[in-house]
Amino acid sequence: MSWLHQARQTPWKALNELRRYAALPWARLIFALNGIAWQEGWRIYGAPIIQRHAESTIRIGRDLTVRSWYASNPLGVVRRTLLCTWARGAQLIIGNGVGMTGAVLVAQTRIEIGDQVWIGANSSIVDTDFHPLAPEARRIDPSAGKSAPILIEDEVFIGMWAIILKGVHIGRGAVIGAGAVVAQDVPARTIVAGNPARPVGQV
Repeated sequence: MSWLHQARQTPWKALNELRRYAALPWARLIFALNGIAWQEGWRIYGAPIIQRHAESTIRIGRDLTVRSWYASNPLGVVRRTLLCTWARGAQLIIGNGVGMTGAVLVAQTRIEIGDQVWIGANSSIVDTDFHPLAPEARRIDPSAGKSAPILIEDEVFIGMWAIILKGVHIGRGAVIGAGAVVAQDVPARTIVAGNPARPVGQV
């Protein structure tokens, strides 16, 4: 199928591609200013917001797809993708072939995402509570919330509006249902859904 035929069948996709190419210099600049090396095969539909602590690490593999424009995904992007390392020594490690749409990734300790992970529209992966749960502790230090690393293995599919919380390990090939709130580990090739997320099937 020719590019022209595709453009006639799905004109919004053609417009997104033209817009992506036009915005490419700006996207590359945003990553460069944050010390993140541009990799082969990146497709950036709207530069993400990057908040990188000066003494932290953000490392991303090849073939990344990021969608931050509203019209770049038919599910609708309600916010720009945000990549954040919140504290000194924090690590945000993203493998090859990862795709995300309007996602929020906040690492205070470490978030590691394997290869070929798809992060559905408007999902959040956050390894910190940000604030203490006890009101007395919040009065002393409102930023002293608990934190624990997150590990998401290869080929995980995270549905739209899912929330992955601190300390979670998601096994290879697992599926996280739309809107799920994941606060416990998910075995490989297990489908979970709900709040709190519970196993509902196997891949």
